[in-house]
Amino acid sequence: MSRLLCLLAISVSAASAGCSDDASCGSSSATEFGLTAAADQVSLTYGDLTARAGNDCPAPGVPPTVVVSLTIEGTQMGNTGVIAFCIPRPDQLDADVAFGSDVKVVQISGTDASCTYTDDKTHIPTGTVHGDGVCSDGTDPAGFGLTFDGFVGLTRTCGTTVDSVSVRLSGHVAVTPVH
Repeated sequence: MSRLLCLLAISVSAASAGCSDDASCGSSSATEFGLTAAADQVSLTYGDLTARAGNDCPAPGVPPTVVVSLTIEGTQMGNTGVIAFCIPRPDQLDADVAFGSDVKVVQISGTDASCTYTDDKTHIPTGTVHGDGVCSDGTDPAGFGLTFDGFVGLTRTCGTTVDSVSVRLSGHVAVTPVH
């Protein structure tokens, strides 16, 4: 998109986010598989994250400049696990936002050599998430990065033994928008 068309689109929509030819869009320091869920005996790595403006978890009273909420989905490296989040206010990702409320856990699943893991809905996620290079509320083709620093509970099933484990969810991961 040419700079003139980008500026025209911004002025027409009154949006404050930039276009993909804006040098601040995208995250060159984020890695494709950079998100880990880890504790003493657990280490699951996720990536290949995509963002979809699906409006799956809209926040009440959202300003008209915010397009829609974002759904973020990814996969576990080397296994069949998935990870998914919903962000009601992607326009706030330029600051630390609360993991669990501002970035909602939709699903976490994974496997390792001997156990399977699913998100434990009784454990409230804590911590922060911060975006970088987020333009057009996360829908810009340049993508963006997300940095996680928090904790989430997982239900661990190892054979017939089922328990709950708290894992640190951390890392800087690249997110690619899909349209």
